Amino acid sequence: MKPIKALLNLLIISLLLTSCFEDGDDVTNPQAVSVEVKDFVWSGMNVYYLYKSNISNLADTRFSSNQEYTNYLSSYETPEALFESLIYDSENVDRFSRIYPDYTVLEASFDGTYTTNGMEIALYRAPNSSTDLIGVVRLVLPNTSASNNDIERGDLFYAVDGNTLTVDNYLSLLTQDNYSISLATYNDNNTTDTADDYMEPNGETFSLTGTIYTEDPIYTSNILTVNGQNVGYLMYNGFTGGSENQLNNVFANFKNNNVQHLVVDLRYNPGGTVSTETYLASMITGQFTGELFQKLIYNENFASNNRNYNFQNQLENGNTINSLNLNKVYVLATERSASASEGLINGLSSYINVVHIGEKTVGKTQASITIYDSANFEKAGANQNHTYAMQPLVATGVNKDNDEVPGTGLTPTVGFEYSENPLNLGVLGNENEPMLALALADIENQTGKSTINKPTSNSKSPLVFIKDSNDFNPLEGGMRID
Repeated sequence: MKPIKALLNLLIISLLLTSCFEDGDDVTNPQAVSVEVKDFVWSGMNVYYLYKSNISNLADTRFSSNQEYTNYLSSYETPEALFESLIYDSENVDRFSRIYPDYTVLEASFDGTYTTNGMEIALYRAPNSSTDLIGVVRLVLPNTSASNNDIERGDLFYAVDGNTLTVDNYLSLLTQDNYSISLATYNDNNTTDTADDYMEPNGETFSLTGTIYTEDPIYTSNILTVNGQNVGYLMYNGFTGGSENQLNNVFANFKNNNVQHLVVDLRYNPGGTVSTETYLASMITGQFTGELFQKLIYNENFASNNRNYNFQNQLENGNTINSLNLNKVYVLATERSASASEGLINGLSSYINVVHIGEKTVGKTQASITIYDSANFEKAGANQNHTYAMQPLVATGVNKDNDEVPGTGLTPTVGFEYSENPLNLGVLGNENEPMLALALADIENQTGKSTINKPTSNSKSPLVFIKDSNDFNPLEGGMRID
């Protein structure tokens, strides 16, 4: 793309940054389509990419002629290869920009719709094996094949379709829509020496079927009582656009029951929309309406479009936000908490005391938009010859004090460090679940003599973590501008 084309693109796009985008072509043969997709990739990244100034091949003056530009595009075998070449420091800085061959699947994921058997898992090395793996069920979604088979959080399995899970076959086995799992128990031979530990099959096998499923991001909520004071608990697994309406109902219940303390469980929340994040922050507080919660800063092309997200007292549908006016909140967050989850912690920390319980988070402060292949990068008028779309990072989020989420992640509050033990996960929302128990113990210490046993991470699991089921799904997570 020559400089004049880049300038025209900027003129077309400059007023469209608050929505999602695309670009269209009229070619019909596969080779021509491939070239046009590559043109879309370069053009979109040239206009929007947050780290444009760090990539010399994205400079407006990079190409002196159309032929040079065409030769450049042709030097890449696929649109994906071109896209990856334009990512800035993919190991340390931009680990999150993505290109997708089918935007219909991407869009469905934004609504929490995808194919699943209802079982979210973590994989660990089997005891005393360098090749075998075991799966640990960390979450079971309601009204799915897993829940119908009475699979429970904490269940262990060692085989899929009769094949022992290994480092070589786990991906092909666990990315099927339908498969069976064989359960086992962890046997430590009643010794503290892990050298004699092993997995003992218990004879139970369950067949699981994947179906198209729309996940409710509000996994569970309830109210517990500590020393006569009500504690609200919310497990929220995705900042799905529109879910703020259901969140507001949850907070109405909290408010009506005089909840004085709040625990927000984001341990498995990979992110979502900035506006929903802002609404949740407004429900937790309420005393900062109109003040800056978070702002997004774009690349040099769109510095004038930097956007503020302020605390609100009303939802988009006009309903009044049910706010708790808290000055302190407990947030459960782990190395699987990312993006909007981290933004919530970072944004609130400028105003109230946020007790972060768990682990270091992912470390993603940036936001993305969906870019389509059309003249203005919006979906309307998208090229009908292909369904490619990009989800590049386009802005970085900072709080009122201009603090970003560090690339290394947010560190838990001192004294509240805890890593989940796969052999002792506990029941989510139950007062004895280890991470929730840490919050309840601190609340009890503030309100009277503590009787809750505060868990520690000293009794570490002998299992070594390998992968998480979210790692199998490239559509999971991200902080999106809506």
